[in-house]
Amino acid sequence: MVGAGPNGLAAAIELARAGRSVLLCERNETIGGGARTAELTLPGYRHDVCSAVHPLAVGSPFLRALPLADHGLELLEPDVQAAHPLDGGRAAVLHRSLAETAAELGPDGDAYDALMRPFAEGWDELAPTVLGAPRPPRHPLLAARFARAGVRGVAGLATARFRSDAARALLGGMGAHSFRALHRAPTAGFALVLLALGHAAGWPVARGGSQAIADAMAAHLRSLGGEIRIGFEVRSLGDLPEARALLFDVTPRGLVAICGDALPGRYARALRRYRYGAGAFKVDYALSEPVPWTAAAARRAGTVHLGGTLPELAASEATVAAGGHPERPFVLVAQQSLVDPGRAPAGRHTLWAYCHVPNGSRIDMTAAIERQIERFAPGFGDVVLERAVRGPADLEAENPNYVGGDINGGAADLRQVLARPAARITPYTTPNPRIFLCSSSTPPGGGVHGMCGYHGARAALRSALR
Repeated sequence: MVGAGPNGLAAAIELARAGRSVLLCERNETIGGGARTAELTLPGYRHDVCSAVHPLAVGSPFLRALPLADHGLELLEPDVQAAHPLDGGRAAVLHRSLAETAAELGPDGDAYDALMRPFAEGWDELAPTVLGAPRPPRHPLLAARFARAGVRGVAGLATARFRSDAARALLGGMGAHSFRALHRAPTAGFALVLLALGHAAGWPVARGGSQAIADAMAAHLRSLGGEIRIGFEVRSLGDLPEARALLFDVTPRGLVAICGDALPGRYARALRRYRYGAGAFKVDYALSEPVPWTAAAARRAGTVHLGGTLPELAASEATVAAGGHPERPFVLVAQQSLVDPGRAPAGRHTLWAYCHVPNGSRIDMTAAIERQIERFAPGFGDVVLERAVRGPADLEAENPNYVGGDINGGAADLRQVLARPAARITPYTTPNPRIFLCSSSTPPGGGVHGMCGYHGARAALRSALR
């Protein structure tokens, strides 16, 4: 197994659970991939290097079946799952309670309840469809209802279903997690999944940092007899010992680079045509005190979406999709230290923020991000002690899977959601019967859920490891 991110760890665990001998190889000196934590600003301030908030971890059928709590993992839920501030001190709010969320949306409350209740209450039935390998759904009526609403642009869904700027902005901010223009399919599906998870499972953070998820998975793997070798960079198949199956938690570009002539030319060309999405520009902050949000709900939220109304969000994401850099970007903010005070020295706080930029961008978006924060939290600059800035090139240097700063494993357009990385009946297999791909460039895509790794391991067990 090559790559010790959440999917690599998941694949290794599933293979070890099946009684196979597993060696997991990681190029860095620290495991975790997108689930790592480090002191990026000042001593004593623990920042999540990439993924920060984990609705998909608690909603993942694979991860929640593992005894990770026995290995030290504790997930902490905020008072408010997510807030989307609007000008004037208002905010649209995602509460754990569906009824409370709907009530605060006023005239759109009934419409929100009608849209979200089937997916929130039916998450356990829906999860195998949205997080599963491509196959006919076990609950076709629920899946069809989800597809009807989700396979479209979130801007269109929000405008059709809601009248208020609050409800429309709440849905739009969720859809912006797709890194896509909001009028494009299937951004509505991203919004519905994240909202359903907010009600069904919550949006928690890991005590001590996202690294705790990877560390717990690694401890469980070792308890099953699996071996992890860090500081072991794999540049070619010749670097690996003999094995019946080789599984890769890498991008399609990385798979071609490592496997070379072991992949047929036609398949290798298909992988080279794989498209990567918009990049992330990230800033981590050490703060002297909490962010002075104008909206009260934002002061209690684990996650805050900044960008204003739906038309503003749509304009921002359309600018990025066209290759530009918005003056008022959509900014995704996480306030882990509000939930987990141990992330910073007593009385101090951390803040995690990123915006979207064109893939490979070299433009510094720090000022634009901070203008958006100041817009909804006047005086923010006065509480900043230190910042750590990383653009797309920095992110890719840390993790080669983030091609051009794309942290989602590839463009999430409809074709690549349904057939990633290439059109194959079993997308985790390759024409070489010993080589398998199980990164976020396979279904169901990005996020700390481990499902790509799980499905890749199951594919290997059905074929090369029978």
